[in-house]
Amino acid sequence: MPIDLVAPHDLGVPSELAARPVSIVTRADRIAVPLVALGTGLAALTRFSGAASALVAFLVAAVALAGQAFLVSSATERIGERYGTALTGTLQSTVGNLPEFFVVVFALQAGDTVVAQTALLGSILVNALLLLGLVLVVGSLSSEGQVMRFSPRLPNDTATLLLVASFIIVLLGLAHASGDVAAAHLQTITIVGAAVLLGVYLIWLGQYLRGAPGAGAGPGGEPGGEGAHRAQAAGGERSATPGVGPALAILLAAGTASAFTSDWFIHALEPAIRHLHLSQAFAGLVIVAIAGNAVEHVVAIVLARRGAHDLAISVVKSSVAQIAAFLYPVLVLVSLALRTQLTFALAPVYIGALIGTAILIWQITGDGEATPFEGAALVAMFVAVAMVAAYQV
Repeated sequence: MPIDLVAPHDLGVPSELAARPVSIVTRADRIAVPLVALGTGLAALTRFSGAASALVAFLVAAVALAGQAFLVSSATERIGERYGTALTGTLQSTVGNLPEFFVVVFALQAGDTVVAQTALLGSILVNALLLLGLVLVVGSLSSEGQVMRFSPRLPNDTATLLLVASFIIVLLGLAHASGDVAAAHLQTITIVGAAVLLGVYLIWLGQYLRGAPGAGAGPGGEPGGEGAHRAQAAGGERSATPGVGPALAILLAAGTASAFTSDWFIHALEPAIRHLHLSQAFAGLVIVAIAGNAVEHVVAIVLARRGAHDLAISVVKSSVAQIAAFLYPVLVLVSLALRTQLTFALAPVYIGALIGTAILIWQITGDGEATPFEGAALVAMFVAVAMVAAYQV
């Protein structure tokens, strides 16, 4: 999943925090690469040897997939270091979703439409409710007066993308659920809706890359990339920045491995949820979504605890908007070539959860302040949605 990391000095982070590395560095890569390679090998072994139960195979594949997402995020962030924060965020928003992309593709190919849809919806809700709620609780409890403060510019920008995506999904979903005459043309309308969403996202992306004030500005209110330019002016050519060659190699290897691991993950998912007596909706909305977003969860919570509030919020909100406005519509178009087609026709209960989430996170983050109460409210909402999913047939 994408992790929109920017330079600490661009965010007004205290100097003692700016001295700490908040991105994944080369030393971490040297530790993570062999561990992820081992996990991927174990996932392959449990998939093809038949020596392990379906539940064990599922858990091993989930851990391997999370590790591959970690490496993808690390590699894209290091490549972007050479070109400023705007490109870093773009790379992480596109390449960082490879594991989730393949999970949904293989689920659709296997005919698991419920798992595919709820995995995407779950990624939005897990980040917007569970993760954002935990970040607000941790950040506010560690702040003076127990009030977490952050710049509202990027949160409002990404909330707009989520509301636009929610509007289209809600509109088409309600047409399908109500039996409206437009439901007979659901596939066509979904394709047009996906194209419209992608168009809106690309307009925003162009503004972001150009560093347009109010749209593409970094969380601290400055255009992306300026922080990198200042760093070069102050410290030369950033000779300490790792070369992009190793990062590209890691990105290619982790991205390729995630394609295979996603297939093994989906293969073990069905027998695993039968063994655990879980619904497909709960598996997609909770288990798959949390496993696919584990990296963002750890990074965002740690950043909130350290006091890097703008950065922690940007990690969460960028992920939410990118999944809703880019990944979902892209998968709708890709699914046209698969066994099962993906649409925006969600169950009414999830439509309500999505639009409620979009409105609530706008209200909570729009003023640039949050308290433990607001964070706890978001977590409670996710628990309620998860309980509904647990009893979905």
